[in-house]
Amino acid sequence: MMNKVRAASAPAPLKTGVKNAVILGATGYTGQELVSLLSRHPGFVVAAATSESEAGARVPGTSLSYTPAAEVDLGAADVVFCCLPHGESGVWAKRAADAGAVAIDLSSDLRAPGSGAVYGLPELWRDEIRGARLIANPGCYPTGVLLGLAPAIAGGLVDHSRATVIDAASGVTGAGRGAKRDLLFGEVAEDYRAYGVGNLHRHVPEMRVGLTRLSETSPQFVFTPHLLPVRRGILETMYVPLTQDVSAAEAVRLWSDFYAAEPFVEVCASELPSLRNVVNRNVVSLGFSAVDEVESPMLIVVAAFDNLVKGASGQALQNANLILGFEESLGLPA
Repeated sequence: MMNKVRAASAPAPLKTGVKNAVILGATGYTGQELVSLLSRHPGFVVAAATSESEAGARVPGTSLSYTPAAEVDLGAADVVFCCLPHGESGVWAKRAADAGAVAIDLSSDLRAPGSGAVYGLPELWRDEIRGARLIANPGCYPTGVLLGLAPAIAGGLVDHSRATVIDAASGVTGAGRGAKRDLLFGEVAEDYRAYGVGNLHRHVPEMRVGLTRLSETSPQFVFTPHLLPVRRGILETMYVPLTQDVSAAEAVRLWSDFYAAEPFVEVCASELPSLRNVVNRNVVSLGFSAVDEVESPMLIVVAAFDNLVKGASGQALQNANLILGFEESLGLPA
């Protein structure tokens, strides 16, 4: 069962009590978000930020210039955030860990069991993260699914003989910053479409592993992601089959108790969460509704969060805070 507890060409000089941070792949959306978060964090200095295509250009908001990854001394870093493309990022993360740095990989490369990395979802597996040197930062969609469903699974409320249905929608920054025709403004604006249907999305195996860790079974679920015509934010609606009736008010109490010590999970008592209230914040906001006129008990759980903050870079910084001894919430917008 789950363990729930509450570069310029050379690194910048290390300040007293301040840790050197390196961002590999700093021109993507997650890399840019990390530059912004770390630049305001009192415990970190951005020592290097890499880009192959923009090497020599100024890193916005800093005095640094982008450098090629090969020119960065990973051994001089206290923490390395790997924001490189899938298939490449995990290799660099392991290289950074071997060099002595704490390595946090924001790609999907190290999320599978047996990778040697610790899965970095603090609200559920905090103790494992504290002593780790190699972290697989969770995917955006799984973050909301796991945090949304964990209290129901822990309470024995989920009927595992039936499938939980998860409808999820993400802003276009979730697809990365690379040029893609189907993500052009003219293709996305005034449209709304499903993709990766039939449990074919690349986050499905990660969800299955996480839910199995929580339940010690292999829960059935159907996950359907959608593309929202907005820049950032994720809204996930989960239709959860229950073993007994649970009202919305009872769900508020149960989820509030479960996450009582968690600064980055908020439970909505009187309304369902929306993107407007979570963008640019490192929180997952949860809300609930009972379902009338169905044969078997069901609860709707809605999760809203910013895919670039709690769904990626903010969560990575939360993990770095834990490992390097800072207050977990330091430098993070709640």
